Amino acid sequence: MFSFNLPATDDEKIQLAGEGEKNFIRLERTYQVKLLTRTPGITIQAGEELQVRNARAAVERMRDALRTGHQLTDFYVQEILAGGSAGNAPAEPGSGDFAPHLEKPILIDRFGHPVQPKTRGQARFINVIKQHDIVLAGGPAGTGKTFLAVAMAVQALEKKLVEKVILVRPAVESGESLGFLPGAIGDKIGPYMRPLYDSLSLMLPAEKLKEHWDGGSIEIAPLAYMRGRTLGKCFIILDEAQNTSISQMKMFLTRIGIGSKAVLTGDETQVDLDKFEKSGFAHARKILHGIEGIGQIELSVDDVVRHRLVRDIIKAYEKSGFPT
Repeated sequence: MFSFNLPATDDEKIQLAGEGEKNFIRLERTYQVKLLTRTPGITIQAGEELQVRNARAAVERMRDALRTGHQLTDFYVQEILAGGSAGNAPAEPGSGDFAPHLEKPILIDRFGHPVQPKTRGQARFINVIKQHDIVLAGGPAGTGKTFLAVAMAVQALEKKLVEKVILVRPAVESGESLGFLPGAIGDKIGPYMRPLYDSLSLMLPAEKLKEHWDGGSIEIAPLAYMRGRTLGKCFIILDEAQNTSISQMKMFLTRIGIGSKAVLTGDETQVDLDKFEKSGFAHARKILHGIEGIGQIELSVDDVVRHRLVRDIIKAYEKSGFPT
């Protein structure tokens, strides 16, 4: 029987183990080892030395991830253990095989939590944003399209890669009418902009957000306000892009200036346009395919990170044939 004791604090043990010790259970099954945590540190036991070495490398990588600000999401642990399923040791944290999307969180939110991809699809989404000036991202609700795009925009602003972040939404009704909302036009469009503001509020402390807001380095506006502008050195996000007409989409895409990056997110199954009007998002994804500098990605139900029931609800609607 071979064994090795790996130093770890009690708090690290709890975080490494995960809810219901699910991470340790997966690790034991992957490497055919036994993990003991009642003694100081973590003791790894197995019948063969190679099993102990491989399990040790995985635990060390998980521990290093915690110490560099990562959360041990299911996706992250899956990536760490992926090599072990074939009998290989996971890559060392400093090696070239350490996946880029696992190296560092996008940013730390105002509560001190790392913002990072939680699924393989989300990790691909982040890489597409890094590699292209214009990105069209489709996928169902809850896949983190808008949230991660906002995180990348805030990161770019904080690193001074851009001078301004502009968050845009088409003010299109979803079964309700703007006319019945109280107040002037600014009050009417407020509810449509709220999801974008909520994402910003999570990522930036109130005083920092106010500083950006007052200084004009962060702007939230309805799509109609983009006409006639040239947006240079900006990170622009068009949310709910499926609710743009073809002419609106052309108008938006032709606003993009030098040094800017644009991310368009949408769900083609939730178009709220008049039934006789074609979605500009769907049209753009077809005609812009293959143009250098424009990236496209489709997230799936497997990338849903909201309540676990959201994934099942989406699948149930797809199975029922709605929407057609």
